[in-house]
Amino acid sequence: MQLRLFMIGLLLAATPVFCTMPAEAPAREGILTGADQVNLYLPYLKGKRVGMVVNQTSIIGNKLSVDSLRTLGINIKAIFGPEHGFRGNASNGAEVGDEVDAATGIPIISLYGQKRKPSREDLQKIDIMVFDIADVGCRFYTNINTLRDIMESCAEAGKELVILDRPNPNGYVDGPILDMKYRSGIGQFPIPITHGMTIGEFAQMLNGEGWLKDKMKCKIKVIPVANYRHDMDYTLPVAPSPNLNTQQSILLYPSLCLFEGTIVSQGRGTRMPFTVLGAPALKGIFDFTFMPVSIPGMSETPLHQNETCYGLDLRNYDVTPHRKAGKVNIKWIMDMYKAYPDKSKFFDRSYSRQIGNIDGLAGTALFKQQIIAGKSEEEIRKSWEPGLSAYKKMRKKYLLYQ
Repeated sequence: MQLRLFMIGLLLAATPVFCTMPAEAPAREGILTGADQVNLYLPYLKGKRVGMVVNQTSIIGNKLSVDSLRTLGINIKAIFGPEHGFRGNASNGAEVGDEVDAATGIPIISLYGQKRKPSREDLQKIDIMVFDIADVGCRFYTNINTLRDIMESCAEAGKELVILDRPNPNGYVDGPILDMKYRSGIGQFPIPITHGMTIGEFAQMLNGEGWLKDKMKCKIKVIPVANYRHDMDYTLPVAPSPNLNTQQSILLYPSLCLFEGTIVSQGRGTRMPFTVLGAPALKGIFDFTFMPVSIPGMSETPLHQNETCYGLDLRNYDVTPHRKAGKVNIKWIMDMYKAYPDKSKFFDRSYSRQIGNIDGLAGTALFKQQIIAGKSEEEIRKSWEPGLSAYKKMRKKYLLYQ
């Protein structure tokens, strides 16, 4: 036992070998992720053939959990990679193929290529599955879709799923509830824009609300985060995807991703995605400029590529008031629409060439109609009821943290 604890200490002190968030990120004092509490789950995995749903955010201390657990004698038979791939270097929406991890020789089965969930054949090779991926707490971020797919596959194959829980940096609840008529790859569940749950809590809700196929139930074991509350500030130690590469972009993402359904760029094709907004047609209205270009691994064909965009620089914007109030900022999209010269193009997906239309992103057709009609922010927010309050009440049943 002493030797094992010594080895765990070495792992937690290991030098990182991958890109982390900026050095100025505040310390995460006292919070221990599920993965960091190795003593709680290591005995559970010993002697079993283990599959792992992981990416670059799956760390123990400063080392990838796959490498750490192999060092501790865990028999990892397969890695299942979500959107952006196991190493997190694939662009948004880009298909990722199967491969063999060069560092470990472990087969990597892509869940963002030819298939979205493990096959029964894949699961015959393992005894237990581990899910360990950082999430950013938004309906249109695809990790919760992957979680649902993994739970369904495990339920069908009779495999248990161990979830190493991690904090949600956007731990508040806000936005319209998804009208299931607009269900798509960027919205799969009747939840608001920010769902206010960790992956472990969301897994409990998937089971409890019967949202798995045929209302199946997946056997899950959640290793909870220690010393954590939803209202705590938390900085992810590793960028969760190529275009969420700073803490500021992660905190602005719930608000700025709505612009994916407009003609306005959110900075894809720059080194500052989801911290700026702009379009060529806004010249003369805004002074700040940026130019999207093709960046392999981030955005190969960004909106307004090689064009000067005029708009807002939000890199130093204080997100604290909105976060503490538990609100997505919808004022930016309302104001940008008012400022845009040709309003007929603002929400036209044929012009924007983006990943989703505004109805799918907002979860309702009413949001676009309200903006076009010039409704106030108060009127728009009022229309999210009673659905938002009903969701908050339902959510309480599944919370692991205050």
